[in-house]
Amino acid sequence: MRTIDAALIEDLTELVARAAAAILAIAPAALDTRLKADQSPVTAADEAADAVIAQGLARLMPGTAVVSEESRERPATLGETFALVDPLDGTKEFVKGLGEYTVNLAIIAGGEPIAGFVAAPALGLLWRGVVGRGAERLGLDRAAAPVAIRCRPAPPSGLVAAASRSHFSAATAAFLDRVGVGSRISCGSSLKFCRVAEGAVDVYPRLGQISEWDIAAGHALVTAAGGVVTTPKGTPLRYGNAAEGFIVPGFIAWGDPARRVDAA
Repeated sequence: MRTIDAALIEDLTELVARAAAAILAIAPAALDTRLKADQSPVTAADEAADAVIAQGLARLMPGTAVVSEESRERPATLGETFALVDPLDGTKEFVKGLGEYTVNLAIIAGGEPIAGFVAAPALGLLWRGVVGRGAERLGLDRAAAPVAIRCRPAPPSGLVAAASRSHFSAATAAFLDRVGVGSRISCGSSLKFCRVAEGAVDVYPRLGQISEWDIAAGHALVTAAGGVVTTPKGTPLRYGNAAEGFIVPGFIAWGDPARRVDAA
């Protein structure tokens, strides 16, 4: 694969921006919403964004395996480096007309996310991060220079938590109480990772199973911004679990690694 240098970062940024534009170009009347085998929704916008990313990765990173939520077939082998893609994370919110959906692209090396790109088409924003090089927020129109972002130290007044509207559980509520959360925000998709990475949120837990393509880009972004993402037990998250259907056992994202508390 190409080294993740400045040129490739810009190319992948542009690719995710083009996928976001493909989503916005689909008129509500043309969504063609239907249910997949797992009863989750898929639309023409998911498929349009997936096609843009698949074609772009084949050109930018030829020979690199790509695992996408919308892929009809999974690669036979992944190799040391591969891409994880969720072309439209938060389809339920998208169908409802909410702006809380994202385009997620992550590059995985040795089982770890090393680069992540998250676009929010309805918000006109894109976040990107490369582990060891930092993280940034920029507009999808690229009119202004990128703004460097970083996770914040845990505030003494109490942590701010991000939580999912659709997957909030009693176990999650108990965990947030135990770690001293003072306030909570709810939003969809990988926007919660973005809020951790830019220092607006201190902790984001998901204590149940979730697909790798839902979280890999956000994981890379938070790590690049100085945070940490682990399993609920505090062990490293590993990606590329084809035998388990690319499912991980949940996670906790922390903006301040020094305040990290594992789930009981």
